[in-house]
Amino acid sequence: MKILVASLPNRPTHKDRTPFAELLAQVDFLSLHCPLTAETRDLIDAQAFDKMKNSAFLINCARGGIVNEQALADALRQGKIAGAATDVLSVEPPTQGNVLLAQDIPNLIITPHSAWGSVDARQRIVNQMLENFEAFKQGKVIRQVNG
Repeated sequence: MKILVASLPNRPTHKDRTPFAELLAQVDFLSLHCPLTAETRDLIDAQAFDKMKNSAFLINCARGGIVNEQALADALRQGKIAGAATDVLSVEPPTQGNVLLAQDIPNLIITPHSAWGSVDARQRIVNQMLENFEAFKQGKVIRQVNG
């Protein structure tokens, strides 16, 4: 398997990253793992689907809003991509009228934004919380998020 990492559009390219538009045409599986920002909203839209192989699959493990839901529904109905799976929607819990909830969309799997919650993942969170608590009691900082 060849793994490609994309440079986001409108950002400087890195030597070890593939320009986004170039990457879309090459992928068999596009797996999204980025935050929802002004730059990434509708990152995967109708134009992106037009660049992808019709045998490609989309996996959205990032955030709702990164994939334009109407464009995804259209791409699947028109066979522009082979299939998609998403753990996120633009509005959660989904409301009536979300285009991805239509019964006629082929090859789409939607999970309830809980696919991350395996027993191992939840145990890891508990263990890290305990490590943080013990470090705090000792006056140490072991995990810090800088903005």
